[in-house]
Amino acid sequence: MKLNKNDTLYMISSTFLALLAFSGCSDTCETTNTYTYFEPVYATSQEVKDGFKIGEPVELKSPGKIYLYGQYVLINEPGEGVHIINNADNKNPVIEKFIYIPGNFDIAVKNNILYADSYVDLLAIDISDIGNIGLVTRLENVFPNYNIQFGFAASDGVVITGWEEVQKIEMTDECRSTGGLVLLEFGIAMSDVSFAASPNASSPANPTGLGGSIARFAVQSDFLYAVDSYNLNVFDISDTSSPMYENSVEVSWNVETIFPFKDKLFIGAQAGMFIFDTSVPANPTYVSSFLHVTACDPVVANDDYAFVTLRSGNACQGFTNQLDVIDISSIENPRLHKTYQMQNPYGLGLDGDVLFVCEAEFGLRVYNITDVDNISSNLIAAFTDINVFDVIPWQKVLLAVGEDGLYQYDYSDIESIELLSFIPIISNGE
Repeated sequence: MKLNKNDTLYMISSTFLALLAFSGCSDTCETTNTYTYFEPVYATSQEVKDGFKIGEPVELKSPGKIYLYGQYVLINEPGEGVHIINNADNKNPVIEKFIYIPGNFDIAVKNNILYADSYVDLLAIDISDIGNIGLVTRLENVFPNYNIQFGFAASDGVVITGWEEVQKIEMTDECRSTGGLVLLEFGIAMSDVSFAASPNASSPANPTGLGGSIARFAVQSDFLYAVDSYNLNVFDISDTSSPMYENSVEVSWNVETIFPFKDKLFIGAQAGMFIFDTSVPANPTYVSSFLHVTACDPVVANDDYAFVTLRSGNACQGFTNQLDVIDISSIENPRLHKTYQMQNPYGLGLDGDVLFVCEAEFGLRVYNITDVDNISSNLIAAFTDINVFDVIPWQKVLLAVGEDGLYQYDYSDIESIELLSFIPIISNGE
């Protein structure tokens, strides 16, 4: 099928203008690009509600966000639900339950209440008794931005659950273009030059638990903070079983991650790092930002520095792979201290002077950061035979999750890190 943009009802979503790269336009040039055409897939709100259930344990298939709560490790299967893993013996972790939650991508826990998104809804789930898990509250339509994707807005009573590839098409541009995203009447076309992957709906005693660096949910005191693509959403969870929506604060475009530290929130977006103050928890206020070229942007921090990984890739449209060390000693004026080149960095974890950096198919690297001017020269260990994208270091045990599954390492002797256990994923082909 060959379409001409002059004859097709289309518009380019303003959300994605920063992703489009046009150059060398003239009145006479013409080029034909190949696009993959997708149409949205919908489900009714009732179908989503009916999909919630508590099931028996299932194997890891495609691990997403990781969360540590007491003796339990929670790992979500993006879009499907949450594994509950008993980690009382971290040498022999046991998957005990799977909570089926349609449209789940992010999780957090406080006082035995698991908070999980389900497309546009927020669920509060009682996990105090793993043998008797139950849904206690559903806040409906508190994440409305989820239902607005690529310029499409779902009508009341339905949600966008994904995108279905329909066919390859060719489009003739009036002017030279590197391609991008085009909104058509019934779907979207994504340039095969610019996007190699199909669109993803997501593209999140310690009574609140710990999330990884790619988390989009964070708990501080009596509040749950949840970022969507543009906003910081605030929920009062002083009554943990009855979360209440407070307000929403605009952050940036393509917000990706949130990291809580003391009374600050460090928010990673494709445009940069944004710092918010939560000294008035119900009304977080913007403090400062550090902007960079477009790239995926997980962040962790201590009192003096924030550590940010920038990654190239299809979803982020970035062209750099690096670790930025940002001086935040003046929180109102963060500044770049030093940059280290990496291969393809994802999530990262910080424990004192030890920094863990995930590089997916390139493995996991462990650095001593006592001297932030010489981090690359102070490599403690490199695990090149694993594929992980996020970590949680806690009490000298490192949890690392990725395409392989869940690894746990003992790093009490940092010079001799030892593997404690491994739960592999089971691919659909097995």
